[in-house]
Amino acid sequence: MTDREAQHGERALPEATLERLTVYLRALEAAQQAGERTVSSETLASAAGANPAILRKDLSLLGGSFGRRGVGYDVAGLADHIGATLGLKERWRVAIVGAGNLGRALAGFSGFRGHGFELIAILDRSPAVIGRPVAGLRVRPAEDLESIVAAEAVNMAVLAVPNAAAQSVCNELVAAGIRNILNFAPVVLQAPADVNIRQVDMSRELQILAYYAHQGVGHQDAVPPLAPE
Repeated sequence: MTDREAQHGERALPEATLERLTVYLRALEAAQQAGERTVSSETLASAAGANPAILRKDLSLLGGSFGRRGVGYDVAGLADHIGATLGLKERWRVAIVGAGNLGRALAGFSGFRGHGFELIAILDRSPAVIGRPVAGLRVRPAEDLESIVAAEAVNMAVLAVPNAAAQSVCNELVAAGIRNILNFAPVVLQAPADVNIRQVDMSRELQILAYYAHQGVGHQDAVPPLAPE
């Protein structure tokens, strides 16, 4: 049991459940936008590549009751509860470290404009990019990271730096008080146990995709491509 679990009296959800919850939430939000008030277990489960039994098991871990037999799940209520479970009711103030091609692309990511995420700062060490506008912000010196974190109340960081710099920047973030880091450098970062690090390794995913392609394996339930307009 982690310190957080002991403090809040709750046990962490399984990783697979967390991943499916994010997909359920996306499907529920799409249903809300379409004006739907309820959704069937079959529809919601299939959105995550699961079945109704897995869906019910996932939702049972959240507590509460969200559906009625023959009616389906309340779209707004379930979306709200999943969002709260995922911590999306909190205010996440994000800093991106690295203003290269990847960092600039991430800064323009629309996901920062919803679910409580707010892009607060983008930092870099290169004099060539410091001061340049990116996504409505000016690139700030990475040397000022600690003071920026404190002044702007940053509580989440995205690493978009070269491999060789990733660990040292991670160390600086931890020293500045950041405990939530999304890392795009394909290196395993070392950090204290109370620091949450999520790894986005695109080269690894491409290698796995190449394996499946080489084996002639495809996802039979894949969504067909959109027809050209």
